[in-house]
Amino acid sequence: MSLAFHIPTLATERLRLREPHESDLDAMAAFGAGPRSHFIGGPQGRRDAWRGLLANIGHWALRGYGFWSVDTAQGDFVGRVGVIFHDGWPEPELAWHLFDGFEGRGYAHEAALAARADAKTRLGLGPLISMIDPENARSIALATRLGARLERTDPGERKPFHIFRHPEAVQ
Repeated sequence: MSLAFHIPTLATERLRLREPHESDLDAMAAFGAGPRSHFIGGPQGRRDAWRGLLANIGHWALRGYGFWSVDTAQGDFVGRVGVIFHDGWPEPELAWHLFDGFEGRGYAHEAALAARADAKTRLGLGPLISMIDPENARSIALATRLGARLERTDPGERKPFHIFRHPEAVQ
């Protein structure tokens, strides 16, 4: 089933960043129920994963950008990467999460570079931020690898988070 509006597809050497599909729900729900989701507000139930899928589609419709679903060339759905800007946030955020078993292969880095370049060239956004839980060492390492630098720590509504600023130049 296609959406009534266009979400661009991005291709990298190993990945395809595509529009979200209803068939993504099982993998999203599994991630949301797992312990690694606590960095993004989890664990959560399947209903919350469904709402997240719908909210992402709505984000694309409202803002013209959001999370892409990321597939490998072999068709494995490995996670979600994109730019989001929720109500109350300081500015648009480059964000990512990879599903269990797909970390450590450079997928998040490759997809984040593509999403960041799209935000700059297609939307004129940037330099973007990434809002990261101070305990999320893997995301901090990825932000640093992407060239982002710690700008400040925000007290947040529920707990503090680091704001990393990405470089202006598209890499």
